[in-house]
Amino acid sequence: MAVHLVNGRVLVGEEFVDGVTVRLEGERIVAVDADAKLRDASATRHDLRGAWLVPGFIDCQVNGGGGVLFNGNPSVEGIRRIGAAHRRFGTTAFLPTLISDDAATMRAALAAVDAAIAQGVPGVIGVHLEGPYLAPARQGTHDAAQFRVPDADEIALATSLRGSVTLITLAPERLPVDTLRALQAGGAILAAGHTAATFEQMRTALDAGVRGFTHLYNAMTPLQGREPGAVGAALDDRDSWCGIIVDGHHVHAASLRVALAAKPCGKVFLVTDAMPPVGSDDPAFVLYGETITAVDGICRNAAGALAGSALDMAAAVRNSVGTLGVSLAEAARMASLYPAQFLGLASERGRIAAGMRADLAVLDAGLDVVATYIGGVREQVRS
Repeated sequence: MAVHLVNGRVLVGEEFVDGVTVRLEGERIVAVDADAKLRDASATRHDLRGAWLVPGFIDCQVNGGGGVLFNGNPSVEGIRRIGAAHRRFGTTAFLPTLISDDAATMRAALAAVDAAIAQGVPGVIGVHLEGPYLAPARQGTHDAAQFRVPDADEIALATSLRGSVTLITLAPERLPVDTLRALQAGGAILAAGHTAATFEQMRTALDAGVRGFTHLYNAMTPLQGREPGAVGAALDDRDSWCGIIVDGHHVHAASLRVALAAKPCGKVFLVTDAMPPVGSDDPAFVLYGETITAVDGICRNAAGALAGSALDMAAAVRNSVGTLGVSLAEAARMASLYPAQFLGLASERGRIAAGMRADLAVLDAGLDVVATYIGGVREQVRS
């Protein structure tokens, strides 16, 4: 049965428009047209009452949510709970993210993602392996004891998903170029992160096919006058994408504005790097046997180091508008269209247009999520 979304302020292309109806049939948007042109008495009518209608958010880096850490619960049920928690904040597609771990945990995580997709768990579109091919000098809260260079068997394991997205964050200076190419040949999208690479090493990696940068500025060599480092390579390169964490803690707002000014429009997108406290009443969780606690929206270990975030994507959009000075339309694209382009999914995700998946988020005047749609299925978040 058709569903008509009416009385919304709809993000169509570059701007929000009023007076249009969005028609859904099953999992797809089939029409976006003037209200008068889409009159169908048999269609179910959802009155948005003046709310903003944006494409559903796509989060490339979700370590956990709803009290679940993917490393600690690499199962279909774990993925389901993580997705349900983030859906309340407008995320309609996500990559469960496995932090550096052993091969057995990686195998379990990949099997869980494969099964979750086969079972139709809402929102899951693949996996993000954040490590274990990282640099000890930029380990962050990762366990450096897990760091390694993959052999042929592990390359086959890391790229074993078929028909979905595999994103791998790695320190490219730690891997031979032939290994980078083998991972890509297996279908993986490669991003640089937790890296001590020089500018020249990063330039070599970009030429070898690295497509993006994971949480720009964090855990990578900084931009300096005589050594641009990984950050300088990211900002100088026009073709690569950069994920950013806009939580007011990971990166200063001025540095993020510099990135937006340096990169071509569309090459910077939002991620949460979210941990289990998102969508949960419990602020604490265990990572590598250590208790991490979220206090005032910041996840830290006992030594005070950042350990992921307590950020949700709706808050990232609000922060982008409030602290980075971008328009709501641009912030929404940073959370939907641009990650879809990075992941190669823009033909069916990230826009409100005929033929696209009916993955949508409804935002109130304060940019809080009112409702979401995943494949046309509505979930009411608040009245």
